[in-house]
Amino acid sequence: MIQDIFPAKFYNHYEEQSAYHEDFAFFFSEGKVLVRYNQETQALIFPTCGDFSSQGLSPTYLFSIDNQKYFLMPEKAGVSACLSDFSFYTLRQLRDMPLAPEAKVSLFAAFSAYHLWKWYDDNKFCGHCGKPLEHDSVERALYCSSCKSKIYPRINPAVIIGILNQNKDKILITKYRTGYAHSALVAGFTEFGETLEQTVEREVMEEVGLKVKNIRYYKSQPWALAQDILAGFFCEVEGDDKIKMDEGELKYAEWVSREELVLQPNDYSLTNEMMKLFKTGTAV
Repeated sequence: MIQDIFPAKFYNHYEEQSAYHEDFAFFFSEGKVLVRYNQETQALIFPTCGDFSSQGLSPTYLFSIDNQKYFLMPEKAGVSACLSDFSFYTLRQLRDMPLAPEAKVSLFAAFSAYHLWKWYDDNKFCGHCGKPLEHDSVERALYCSSCKSKIYPRINPAVIIGILNQNKDKILITKYRTGYAHSALVAGFTEFGETLEQTVEREVMEEVGLKVKNIRYYKSQPWALAQDILAGFFCEVEGDDKIKMDEGELKYAEWVSREELVLQPNDYSLTNEMMKLFKTGTAV
């Protein structure tokens, strides 16, 4: 999955850090990140803080991977013009590029940086009193000096659900009407007052009209596109397995066998890993 970057080590502990010329810099504009893609080596190359040194910007420390530090540059009109060999890409475009195995670290870094950029961009003013927010110096938080409120990075809990039929020889595959074009599993966000298991039951009923049993946790994954923490579950149908699809949200929902199942084109998602477990006959 996208976060599986071993032997590299991700350090997300926040502390005030000075930016040096060799540190990598993320610059976002309208949700796109400034990157250079090397087609020959299939690598993602980020600008450095040194590339922005003449712009008078104050970067924000994000995280480190091994000994490499990553910073966020504030948006400023015209800044990217001085980096003409870089281009803006969406995260989906980066995800769909042919990448060398070692470039997975860079892809995970871009996803993680987007998560924090989105949070900073969405929280410029205090939701309680409306005053401008400041960066806290002790922890990764935004601080209101007027009413003393603190805001922490937003993380949305959501579930991915591998639904098996009673014989466990078919899995329910979906495609959504908008967004991701490849096969997927039933998924959805946890609502207030719900456990993750209750989210599984509700989402399955809402999207495909089925009751499920034997709900069991598999694995989790951070997913920056929606600021999610995804929790994967497997379960089995209880009773009638006739699908009653939510046509407003889904354009496809079918039971498929291991032989019929078509996996996603890359190994970045928890969804694809769960589908692969089923397809290879691994106990789920």
